[in-house]
Amino acid sequence: MKNKPAFVATLKIRTVEGDFVAHYSSTGLARLDFPTAKTKGATTAPAAPPVTRWHELATRAVRQALQGRPMTATPPVDLSCGTAFQRRVWAALRAIPAGKTETYAGLAASLKRPKAARAVGGACGANPAPLFIPCHRVVAAHGGLGGFSGGLHWKRKLLEREAEEN
Repeated sequence: MKNKPAFVATLKIRTVEGDFVAHYSSTGLARLDFPTAKTKGATTAPAAPPVTRWHELATRAVRQALQGRPMTATPPVDLSCGTAFQRRVWAALRAIPAGKTETYAGLAASLKRPKAARAVGGACGANPAPLFIPCHRVVAAHGGLGGFSGGLHWKRKLLEREAEEN
């Protein structure tokens, strides 16, 4: 069953490539939005001590990911919005090493659901915390990029930077 976590804080993560917006629930990072025209006007709210620490971790991790470097520490990620299948896909995404890619069909097969490539794509699209759950590392079987919630330019950029570091 999908739940929509209640956000207790919404904070900007400023980077040289634009402002990401991190939404926190009472249990961790619940959503990460890539820089867009919509996020430019996002507001920030005062945060409780655990959220402040989580935001420090998230900020450092986002900046490391944008440089193609491994994240040294991350905040807890609240995945309560996902179905059981989506959470299985998201766990599998975290196992794909930086600088490597997997196909939607390959990921489906690894989950013992070989006919679920489209469902894997749907789970990638529903990923609430791109970068922390690296769905950009999943590509189409024919060699194309597939989709990405942050936009294909971000997917291309992240894959290129990871390849340079590895």
